[in-house]
Amino acid sequence: MTLHSADGATAEPQNPPRVTVLGLDFAGLVVALLFFAWSLSPSLIPREWYYQGSVSGVTSIIGYGIGVLLAFPARRWIAPRLTWWHRRHTVRVVAQIAVAIVTVTTVAGSLFAAADWQNEVRALMGIEQTTGFAYLRTGLVSVAVFVAVLFLARGVRRLGRGLAEFLASRLRVPVAAAGILAPAILAVAAVVFVDQVLLASSSTAARVVFAADNNSTDPGVSRPQEPERSGSPASASSWEGLGRQGRTFVDGGMRAGELTALNDAPALEPIRVYAGLDADGTTGEQVQLILDELDRTEAWDREILVVAGTTGTGWVNPAAADSIEMIYNGNSAIASIQYSFLPSWISFLVDGSAAQAAGDELISGVHERWSQLPEGQRPKLVVYGESLGSQSAEAAFDDLSELRRDVDGALFVGPPNSNLLWRTIIDDRDAGSPEVLPVHEDGGGVRFATDVHTLGAQQGPWDAPRILYLQHASDPVVWWGPRLLIERPAWLSEPPGQDRSPSMRWYPIVTFWQVAADIMVGTLPPVGHGHNYEDLIPYGWAAVTAPAEWTLADTQRVAEAVARMGDEP
Repeated sequence: MTLHSADGATAEPQNPPRVTVLGLDFAGLVVALLFFAWSLSPSLIPREWYYQGSVSGVTSIIGYGIGVLLAFPARRWIAPRLTWWHRRHTVRVVAQIAVAIVTVTTVAGSLFAAADWQNEVRALMGIEQTTGFAYLRTGLVSVAVFVAVLFLARGVRRLGRGLAEFLASRLRVPVAAAGILAPAILAVAAVVFVDQVLLASSSTAARVVFAADNNSTDPGVSRPQEPERSGSPASASSWEGLGRQGRTFVDGGMRAGELTALNDAPALEPIRVYAGLDADGTTGEQVQLILDELDRTEAWDREILVVAGTTGTGWVNPAAADSIEMIYNGNSAIASIQYSFLPSWISFLVDGSAAQAAGDELISGVHERWSQLPEGQRPKLVVYGESLGSQSAEAAFDDLSELRRDVDGALFVGPPNSNLLWRTIIDDRDAGSPEVLPVHEDGGGVRFATDVHTLGAQQGPWDAPRILYLQHASDPVVWWGPRLLIERPAWLSEPPGQDRSPSMRWYPIVTFWQVAADIMVGTLPPVGHGHNYEDLIPYGWAAVTAPAEWTLADTQRVAEAVARMGDEP
């Protein structure tokens, strides 16, 4: 409303004074404390108190920014036009005190409950319990992180004001326009900096850092002498060019003698072919090298041929490779290429297209050569991918029908939420089936499993070729995605999976950040939880493509052998 002065003249409404607490905007502080309380609620992976403090500190500063942003238009344009806002200061003060009490009480209660929430998740995973006192230290870490980030943000704000003053005074830009233009310029500069400097430079820096790691060799790994292995004296794929993960892969697993003892039957020497990342080469050249290696080792004569998508570093899970070789007693071949040597989370940001292109070219190249063989003289052709490797392997197929048409089976483990084929199947699941354990077309072609029990409990015909996805209810790689920002996902609306806390709730923005933080520690829980599937992979392989006369006892024997190998230093 319009205000009148003592002499009858009209005056523009005046903005009410900005309320602060310890120099912090009151509205921003309320939302920050609310976000802090939400961030203490259980997520997918249990956290140590110091990590929780870091997560909560960043979450709080996000809430503070949102609170300030939301309060600005109300304070600027709405409050001055409310008569009671000016004349009834007591109402405003009482409301602020009430909000502050409720907020602080919520925060205190959440902080004391945090340890119990964490222990709830820990119990589901068989992890040692934490104490309430230990988790009280979370608040101190959160305050330190909050203050540090706030200091940085205020420095950016001062920079924006300085830029606005420069535009107005030196370039004669109207003050109002300068106030809008300055933050816009800073925003564009920030985007360019992140995209062209941080990501590009960190990628370059990461390549420098991780290139040395890629050129190293894991302890106990040595050049194989068997001609069935890439990097051997008989191979055109040089030992030095395989990269660290490639060298570990080709030297790993049981040899024919060990497989013979394990299965009590004469075994063949398993074939493992691999093409490392050559800075001067192309993906097409890598694929051609793989095809040459498959020809040289006579892999087309084996009973099964696995094309494996790798993670960012070029890693193939030893449990997956070992399991299929044990199941087929060495009458197998595994082919894979390296598209990066960066950790998967960096590859996801800067090399995602490389992963998909590599998987597409490798699988397409192998499939083309394989399809030229007489139908009765081909090996089974199956694809495998774990984590980012599943995204690489999925990229070769436009849809589920093409996947089932072109291969004899597929095993995908811990698929990222951004996998297009996985997402299509999930969204097309049968009505009433949960997202965490969906049923697609009565399980006739593709199935999902979270553990051995859910894998074995599914009834009804499962037609070949079989497609299987392994995904834990507690795996943040599977469940994190941008939709978590503003939308409660189905997996948080339905009853929880076996290792997800029933106390976990969805909060806008906060849950997105919580699950993102879980990804960084997703492999820390015991096997069978989070992003660890080593115990389930042998059962997954047996379900997808077991030989004739294979039994559950055989699978259990293989699973025990894989576990023993995983425990070896």
